[in-house]
This record gives sequence, C-alpha cells and structure tokens, in this order.
Amino acid sequence: MRQLSVLLLLFISVLTYGQETSAPGRWSAAKANAWYAKEPFLVGANYVPANAINELEMFQAETFDPATIDKELAMAEGVGMNTMRVFLHDLLWQQDAEGFKKRLDQFLGICAKHRIRPMLVLFDSCWDPYPKLGKQRDPVPGIHNSGWVQSPGADALTDVSQHPRLEAYVKGIVGAFKNDKRILAWDTWNEPDNANDNNYGRNEKKIELENSRKIGIITRLLPQVFQWCRAAGATQPLTSGPWILWDGHDWSNPAKWTPMEKVQFENSDIITFHQYSTADALTKLLPVLQKMGRPVICTEYMARGVDSKFQTHLPIAKQAKVGMINWGFVAGKTQTFLPWDSWQKPYVNGREPSVWFHEVYKQDGTPYDPAETAAIRQATKK
Repeated sequence: MRQLSVLLLLFISVLTYGQETSAPGRWSAAKANAWYAKEPFLVGANYVPANAINELEMFQAETFDPATIDKELAMAEGVGMNTMRVFLHDLLWQQDAEGFKKRLDQFLGICAKHRIRPMLVLFDSCWDPYPKLGKQRDPVPGIHNSGWVQSPGADALTDVSQHPRLEAYVKGIVGAFKNDKRILAWDTWNEPDNANDNNYGRNEKKIELENSRKIGIITRLLPQVFQWCRAAGATQPLTSGPWILWDGHDWSNPAKWTPMEKVQFENSDIITFHQYSTADALTKLLPVLQKMGRPVICTEYMARGVDSKFQTHLPIAKQAKVGMINWGFVAGKTQTFLPWDSWQKPYVNGREPSVWFHEVYKQDGTPYDPAETAAIRQATKK
C-alpha cells in the first residue's frame, strides 16, 4: 500500500509539474494566461539590422541607424509581424547608460510606429566570449554569425567583482522601462547553457570557458537575474527559454530536466523555447510544454537546412496559439543565411549555399522566397 501511495504521489507531481514549483515573485499561471489572452498570434523575427554585425553595433551611438531600422521594420509590418526579439548588452550600459536608454527608447518608438512590440534579451551565452566596445570587426567571409558576442563576456562572468555591475545593468535598464507597454517581455538569458563547442569552444577556436565551469556559474547566476528584474519592478513577463539539442530530449518529466532547465522553467512567467527541427517534432513538443499551464512562445526556429520552415511550422503553432519568432530578417553582416557548419566549411569566394539557412529578405528588400512571406501573411491575418 505504501509503495502504491508513493507511485501515486509521483504521478501527480509529474502531471502538475508546471503548477507546483515557482520561484519567489513568479507570476501565477492565471496571471500569465490572462496576459496572453489579450495578445494576438505573436509572429516575428530575431532582429538586428542588416548593417550591424551584433548587438553592440546595433546600439552604440556611432553605428545606431534609425533610418535602416525604420525601413526594415516597415517590411516586417508589411507581412504582419507584430513582435521582434532583440538582444541588448551589458557593455552598452557600462559605456553610456543614459545614451543607451535614449537609443533604446528611440528604437521602441520605431517599433511602436510599425505596431511591433519586441521581446528584449538581457544576456546571451552564444558566440564570441570576449566582447569589446568600440568599432566592431568586419564579418569573416563565408562564416555564419562570425561577429556576434556574448553578454556578459567570459571575463565578467568569471570575475565575481563584476557581478554588481551586471546587477546595475539589469536593474537600470529594466527599471527604466518597467512600465513600458511597447515592450512585450524580457528574455533574461539566451541559451545560458550553450557552450559554443562548434565555433568558439572545444571543437573550433578553443577560447571558450570550459563547459562545466561556464554552465555552473550561469546556473547560479540566472536565478539572481530573474530576481533583479523583479526587484526593478518589471510589469512585463520574464522568461528564459530552454533549447533542444536533439528531438528525443524529454521535457515532460522534471526528473530529467538539467539544472539549468529547472532554473528556466521554475522562474519563467511564460514558457519559451527554441526548436530547429521538423514540423512533426514541433507537433509532438507543443502539448508537452502546454501542460505546464502557461503561455508558450517559440523564440527561435526556421532553419531551412534542418527542415524548419514557415509553411510547415506556422499553421501548427497558430492552431495551438503558440507564438513563433524565427531567426533572422534581412540578410546582412551577421551572414546567418549561411549554415552553422560554415565554421568548419566556409563559403569562400562569394559562394552561397544552394538553400539559405536563415533570413526572410535579401539586401535589396525582395523576399528570399515569396511563398514564405505569403505564408507569414496568411498566418498573421486576422
């Protein structure tokens, strides 16, 4: 009888894993769902203007380009996109906090003009672990995302004396925009346990922090970032999205969550995730995430080379009312129309892949594939 009771309790805990465990200050599921009920079907892109290689070049005073942003967001509005996921950086705050706030306010004004409410990303574990202010490097020919930078960089991450600076950045930027209805949500940390093995990590440049050290530091730091946002008074929902390493990865059982996934799921007001895989895999995954009882938004997808596409994924997500934010918008200095493995096999001498990996539009403003923009319009029409 005792064994049966234990099994019954375990079964109940698995069924209600999204309901029972919450970090202090986390929105209730009811509050999160009430917020989401007022939102349209959210569709957008991870956005950096075509003439910026990374988030620093996007927002530093010398290279901030409102005219290009306005032109490109007009294109997004034209296909019905209503959100964008946009990366910030702690060094922008360190460099010029007041100027950064003014430029971000200007950016939000352009977004509002085009009926777009962005999700703002505070930290990011992907790509170059040694960011530097000032003029950013030129793209490395033939390589995907060759100039993107992490926030915080490895030096700040490993130096605990710099963590108060990171706290000041989070509380400062969130506090400045805590009541701003132009902002959809705050994404506290992009792919916090990404070790960059195939670009800056152990399989390529080998300048990344050792995997367990980096992930261990961020696993301890991420709950604090959520609390800093809440202490700053954020009225928008908070999130940090786990990402799938393989289709068989099981998020349905909390016992199988990694320590980082546990932090992400238990602190997030809304559930976000990344999925670069097939439509069938998406169909199987969405009910698993929706059982957590909270709104669900996919904050990265659409990589043609791994069969992740607008035409297949958007109808599935719309039926489930799961927001969809693809990677990339206008092909430019990030070169993310090239595949991930271009780090190992660069596309030299102007050679392009037969099928673009990411991006919706070419530099001249024409769609890469008119059937895709038609699919976006179809999904976003009311």
